[in-house]
Amino acid sequence: MNKEIRTVVVASKNPVKIEAALSGFQLMFPEMDFEVVPVSVPSGVADQPMTDQETLLGAQNRVQNAYTAFPEADYWIGIEGGVETMGDDLAAFAWIVVKSHTMAGKARSGAFFLPPAVAALVKQGVELGEADDQVFGHTNSKQKGGAIGLLTDNVVDRRQLYEQAVLLALVSFKNRALYPKAEVQ
Repeated sequence: MNKEIRTVVVASKNPVKIEAALSGFQLMFPEMDFEVVPVSVPSGVADQPMTDQETLLGAQNRVQNAYTAFPEADYWIGIEGGVETMGDDLAAFAWIVVKSHTMAGKARSGAFFLPPAVAALVKQGVELGEADDQVFGHTNSKQKGGAIGLLTDNVVDRRQLYEQAVLLALVSFKNRALYPKAEVQ
């Protein structure tokens, strides 16, 4: 028996974000098959969003820009990593926004605190991935395990952190009758 194939446009060409999006859709909707179309679109926010609100706006903008680029798809997903100052510390997290022709969902990943050396670089204007590479002596860590992977020896990596938030963003899609306000007008 052939499964229905749905097209998911991921508003990024970062393999970590693509894998998290695909895995989340596959886990939430095992009765369907998904074809992923990665597209590089602007977030409309700083390369390193510095607040919760700016990070969410970046994910929303990416979804809208992906929709504009590929309106014939079934789903669009934006994943935006960001940071926010909490007291003397800097917390890292991501916002995920998912849109279809009829629904929308969003969720935030878990948050964790960055080491002071990484936080200091980010506060000076260095993007988190580059700050991680400088402090940990790695290359292109944002397309691998990310800060959380480096800090946990990949017990939790960036894909896993994002995947859980993708699943949470899809809750309204899985439970349409319970989320009437999630319907797109």
